[in-house]
Amino acid sequence: MLYSGVFDLPWWGVVIVALVLTHITIASVTIFLHRCQAHRALELHPIASHFFRFWLWLTTGMVTKEWAAIHRKHHAKCETPEDPHSPQQVGIHRVLWGGVFLYVRESRNKETLERYGHGTPDDWLERNVYSRFTKTGITIMLLLDVSMLGVLPGLAVWLTQMVWIPFWAAGVINGLGHYWGYRNWECEDASTNIFPIGILIGGEELHNNHHAFASSAKLSCKWFEFDIGWMYIRILEMLGLAKVKKVAPTPKFAPAKSTIDFDTLQAVLTHRYDVWAKYCQSLKRTFAQEMSKFADEHPNAWRIKRWLLRDESKLGEHERAKLQEVLAKSKALETAYAMRRELAALWQRSTASREQLLKQLQDWCQRAEESGIAPLREFALRLRSYAA
Repeated sequence: MLYSGVFDLPWWGVVIVALVLTHITIASVTIFLHRCQAHRALELHPIASHFFRFWLWLTTGMVTKEWAAIHRKHHAKCETPEDPHSPQQVGIHRVLWGGVFLYVRESRNKETLERYGHGTPDDWLERNVYSRFTKTGITIMLLLDVSMLGVLPGLAVWLTQMVWIPFWAAGVINGLGHYWGYRNWECEDASTNIFPIGILIGGEELHNNHHAFASSAKLSCKWFEFDIGWMYIRILEMLGLAKVKKVAPTPKFAPAKSTIDFDTLQAVLTHRYDVWAKYCQSLKRTFAQEMSKFADEHPNAWRIKRWLLRDESKLGEHERAKLQEVLAKSKALETAYAMRRELAALWQRSTASREQLLKQLQDWCQRAEESGIAPLREFALRLRSYAA
């Protein structure tokens, strides 16, 4: 009796149903809540938009305005005490296992909703159904699961649906996505790509890519990465149900200019993450060439290379002291490391005029080319080739 429902499925059939239903929810979160509502990276046809809203009401009870506002605040205040869910501030375990409670607490902050929740749906359905009766949807979902699959299987599927988003989105993405993984881009925050194949969480696994290009509808950047959410968006676009507004810029190159102009400056600023990644490669090559000078004194040289590539403010006192000790033994490495800091300052000086930034970039390239450091000269030549 407890197992009887409209569909009499074996245990593995129930598992498949649970995975399919939770995957639809994940797709709804990443496509509708995240990429469409929070970041305006795409526009959705009313049919698709209403489906996603209805499905999220049934399976999560989340309010669109609350979700978008909290996520926007996360980007605006990332890794600071005002970040709603930073493991750098409150610890990885609190976010991983209790991220949903951090979300609920922030959803009650009226200032957050007013400041960051603009532009989200505010029609009759939103005001009178989705936002007003948040628990009604998940109750209907419970009744549907039980009637379709039977009491115990239906309850098991429903419980899986209820914990799926709180754990994977609120816990894993907000927790591990700022704590563990690999980084393609050196953002100012601690975001990481958890795994290059973004299927389980709809492509949200590629979290570092997202923080580098927050308004991009596509989260994959490298050839080995796969974003299933982007695949769904492309299908919706082919069906006339979505329109992509923006994706991450792809660097373009032209013959190297003898004199860096405003177009080159604009291209360098636009593609700053690519510029930074290529300079880090140049710094690695310089390190490899200079390594013989201190390899005997520092057998764990791989650690020193890692410190070279990290933000100096994120190094411990002991690490900074060891790094300075190594830099003192190599003029080339010391120069390349100092110019790394100067290069990063180019796109951090928001108060500088275009003329000042252009002069700084021209001066930087000239000094790099005259440094006598082969990787640095080659990088400066590449820098002259960036095209708008």
